[in-house]
Amino acid sequence: MKINDTTRIGALNPYQRTSETQRTEETKKSARKDEVTISTEAMEMLQAAKKPADSERAARIQDLKQQVAAGTYSVDANKIAEKLLPYLA
Repeated sequence: MKINDTTRIGALNPYQRTSETQRTEETKKSARKDEVTISTEAMEMLQAAKKPADSERAARIQDLKQQVAAGTYSVDANKIAEKLLPYLA
């Protein structure tokens, strides 16, 4: 009598079925993608927070550009030295 007869009808590895079902479940899980939605109220809050800072910054940048173009922009060497000192020490 042969125990490992592979020619029998319906001779299947019972572990093969479970691994195949696990593979299909894993592919279904990997096909999902994370999704984030931001409410309209949150979007309005973000826009409101950005507007004042952006307008002030744009005005400051424009002022600096005009000073550089006119040649009146001056750099304080003491402030630069104070900022560089911690990196050099």
